[in-house]
Amino acid sequence: MNGEKVIGILTGGGDCPGLNAVIRAVVWQGYRYGYKIVGIKNGWKGVLEKALMPLERKDVAGILHRGGTILGTSRTNIFKDEETANTAIQNIKEMGLYAIVAVGGEDTLSVAYKLSQRGINVVGVPKTIDNDIMGTDFTFGFDTAVSIATEAIDRIHTTAESHNRVLIVEVMGRHAGWIATYSGLAGGADVVLVPEHPIIVEDVCNIIKRRREAGKYFSIIVVAEGATIKGEDVVVASKKKDAFGHVQLGGIGQRLAELIEKQTGFETRVTVLGHIQRGGTPTAYDRVLATRYGVAAMECVKQEMFGKMVALQGKDINVIPLSTMTKDIKKVDESIYNLTKVFEY
Repeated sequence: MNGEKVIGILTGGGDCPGLNAVIRAVVWQGYRYGYKIVGIKNGWKGVLEKALMPLERKDVAGILHRGGTILGTSRTNIFKDEETANTAIQNIKEMGLYAIVAVGGEDTLSVAYKLSQRGINVVGVPKTIDNDIMGTDFTFGFDTAVSIATEAIDRIHTTAESHNRVLIVEVMGRHAGWIATYSGLAGGADVVLVPEHPIIVEDVCNIIKRRREAGKYFSIIVVAEGATIKGEDVVVASKKKDAFGHVQLGGIGQRLAELIEKQTGFETRVTVLGHIQRGGTPTAYDRVLATRYGVAAMECVKQEMFGKMVALQGKDINVIPLSTMTKDIKKVDESIYNLTKVFEY
């Protein structure tokens, strides 16, 4: 039995539907193996503050369907300087943690990777609604975000058609346009714009004009927040940077609307979905995927496969090096994005 071994689990970065399903799975599988499971509060910040909470099976009852995370989260970077990193590593030892299951996106997992290089037992679980983590086909939260965005596009269709407007839907996607592409396809958007391809405003306007000539007096455009207009810088809501050097994106939809209205004369409005995409109940797909990830992470702990992350590849959950996700951002497959072009006028 592993009764003396304490396993910590934390959730870092943006909240995401399915986080609680991972926590629940880690707790249940951990106790099957005789581990003691504790939650680390508020991501890596909890390591600096030694903020732990016990996690028994009764503590995770009824959380499978809940959005957000019962552990809290933050965008804390414990490797911002050497002193902070040393404090974090010392705290992990003083808290008696045999291993940490880190659930997060590129920033959270990059910290996990650095800890593993410093001798800390870490297993990563990929999480982001953006679906842009290398090595895994899909991350949980993505399906929920796409479902929410698709429903929004469905609703926007009716008002766009009623008023003969061009309506722009701005969705999340800092580096990659997975949400924009999938929701645009599912929602029947007329134009889908992603960070992978600079926006040529004249081309967008020509599509809208051709639709008008064909008797379609409204148009739906889906744009990822990280998309850029050719020749212009990325549009930001705030230049203030977080602990990992990221600025707050937002505003590309409004900028695009101004240019379209100026060039076409057609009334253009913008809807920014923002954090609505992150919230609420996870889909069945995300609950199952998150559960599989949680169970697989504990299998890694049991087999002492540290410095690894679990990843969905095809239909299987495989174990790959944490270093995989540090190599690049997973961009939208061209074959998928090109599907959106089939439906352009």
